[in-house]
Amino acid sequence: MPTGTPVGPPAPARTTAYGPDEAQVYDVRLPTAPLGASVLVVHGGFWRAATDRTHAAAQAQALADAGFAVAVGEYRRAGMPGGGVPGTLDDVAALVAAVRSDPELPSPVILVGHSAGGHLVAWAANQPWAAGLAGVVALAGCVDLQATDRMRLGADAARAFLDGGPAEAPQRWALADPAAGLPPRVPVRLLHGRDDDVVPLAVSEGYLARCRASGADVTIHALDGCDHFAVIDPGTAAFSAVVAACRALL
Repeated sequence: MPTGTPVGPPAPARTTAYGPDEAQVYDVRLPTAPLGASVLVVHGGFWRAATDRTHAAAQAQALADAGFAVAVGEYRRAGMPGGGVPGTLDDVAALVAAVRSDPELPSPVILVGHSAGGHLVAWAANQPWAAGLAGVVALAGCVDLQATDRMRLGADAARAFLDGGPAEAPQRWALADPAAGLPPRVPVRLLHGRDDDVVPLAVSEGYLARCRASGADVTIHALDGCDHFAVIDPGTAAFSAVVAACRALL
């Protein structure tokens, strides 16, 4: 290996399918000093096909190094056959079920999602099948779909994901909006950088305001000096806050 070549995380212990599509898989990383709990990581990328689960490899390995058994989920995304709404949401439901039944991934299970993945785990928190999860940690999440749309984040990524705006596809928006099915059935922890210019902090704050009205167990940790990607970078102080949030849910 040439001097100075960066060393990435090791390969996952295995990759397991939870459905017939090549995108319906999850990677498993196992800890050397287990905590007896698991994390399911749902990656971001504004729901688009261009970003896949390899984006979350370093984050996942760091969580495994912290003692969690880790699954990194893949799912069909906008622009892929079956992706969008409802297909992506169906994948998240099937993914959670598969991880919870995996004999190498102990309960309780925490869902951790970044950016668009933050939206997906916040949506999952509302579903009847979420009962029994330890909780959800949304990192710089697109948890307020209406705000994500108003701000035109990711070059109108929400409209691409839902194949139309709120007026054009109201049923899909009601189905996919984490704030439409409140209160969540498990605790939700929002971690968001104050310096995030990709998904501004106001998106999490808007979701939090709606949650408070429902009496939900939802809190926010606004991180100073933190941009959109620091929360998934194991070398940052922000990532230490992510690990702490996961441990606190146990």
